Amino acid sequence: MLTLKPDLPFVPVIETERLRLRAHRPSDFDHLYIMWRDERVYRYITGKPSGLSDTETRLTRAIGHWAAYGFGYWVVEEKEGSAFVGTVGFGQFRREITPSIDDMPEVGWVLSPRAHGRGYATEAARAAIAWGDMQFGARTTCCIFHPDHAASIRVAEKLGYTRWRIGQFNGEATPIYVRVAPAP
Repeated sequence: MLTLKPDLPFVPVIETERLRLRAHRPSDFDHLYIMWRDERVYRYITGKPSGLSDTETRLTRAIGHWAAYGFGYWVVEEKEGSAFVGTVGFGQFRREITPSIDDMPEVGWVLSPRAHGRGYATEAARAAIAWGDMQFGARTTCCIFHPDHAASIRVAEKLGYTRWRIGQFNGEATPIYVRVAPAP
C-alpha cells in the first residue's frame, strides 16, 4: 500500500503501513548527527563518525539532490509519533568506482540503531523502490555495500537486487548489486 502526498513541491511524501518518507528539513540535523556518530551506523559506510560539517553536508546534499536530479533521499520516520528512523532513497553520487555506476540511480538506506532489526529498512526501501519504478521505468538501479555488511546485503536481496560485479571503490573490493524494474 503506497500513498503519495506532497511535502516540498518537488519531494513526494510516501506512507507505508508503519512509516512515512518525507523531505529532509534543517530541523533533522540533530537526528542525523547522532545517527552518523554511532559506530553501528558508520562502520560499513564511511568507517569513521561524521562531524558537524559532514552532517551539514549530508543534510544539504539530501535537500539539493531533489532539485538537481528529480530524485533523492527521504527522512524515514514512524507514522505513529513521528520518531526518526533514518534515511532512504536514490542518489547520483558520481563515485570513483570501477566499473562506473553513474548511469544507474543508486538506492541506499541508513537507519538509526534503535530501528535496527524491525524490518524498517526493507519496508522503507521497498516503498522508495516502488516510487523509483514509477519514475525511472525499466531502468536499472544499483546499490553497493562493504562486503561484510551482511544485514544490508540481505535487505537488498529481499528487494530483488542481485550481485552483478565486484567493483573497486576506495581501493577495496565492493560488491555491486543491480535490479531492473519490471515492465509496466
